Amino acid sequence: MMDRAGVAGKLITSEADPPWVNGIALLIWLVAAVVAFLPFALDTSPWDAVTLRVPGNQGNWWHVLVGAPFFLAYPMIWIKLRALRSRQRLTSTGQRWIWAFVGLSIAGTILVETPFLLHLAGTSDWQRLAVLGLGFGIMVASGALLFMQRRRIAPSRACIAGLDTAYLSNAALCLVVYSSAPGSLSSRLGWFVTVVIFWPIALELVGVIVQSYRRPAVQDA
Repeated sequence: MMDRAGVAGKLITSEADPPWVNGIALLIWLVAAVVAFLPFALDTSPWDAVTLRVPGNQGNWWHVLVGAPFFLAYPMIWIKLRALRSRQRLTSTGQRWIWAFVGLSIAGTILVETPFLLHLAGTSDWQRLAVLGLGFGIMVASGALLFMQRRRIAPSRACIAGLDTAYLSNAALCLVVYSSAPGSLSSRLGWFVTVVIFWPIALELVGVIVQSYRRPAVQDA
């Protein structure tokens, strides 16, 4: 029977995706990094939201919390570049930073969804249900599966799944809320690009979780 060290070694050596998979994922996340500076609605980008440059001087904490998770693309790019260049695992310090970003983003998304939960957002019923269902749904489902598979997912893969979860839950909220925003294509370019990249990012998250079921668990000594 394989001992704990042997199983852990197997997890380490099997955690990396093939270079072509990492290359495609890197390209998608590079696009996501650009989205942070593209107009999402009303000529306002996530960067504008974070820096409180919202039309009508309406910048507030809600916009900051909505805009900030779009910048999770940058630590994800760092992970992908590291995998392509050195194929080394994340250090424990790097993992802690990643999970700090993920935790802050998810906490922010929960705060953003609170007005919808309390019927204070001023949206239609379908938008409210979609925001709550997608936002909380992604966080709860992914969090539960990652917790159950925590002994099977290599640390670097878990960080990727955490970033995917935090990014997707906020992106889903924004896509629903701003789906009917007025304006030309150029004034909403970020929204349309996010619609496209949302699905491969979701596929990446599903892939990490599915692959975890094919790996042995590390048992406590």
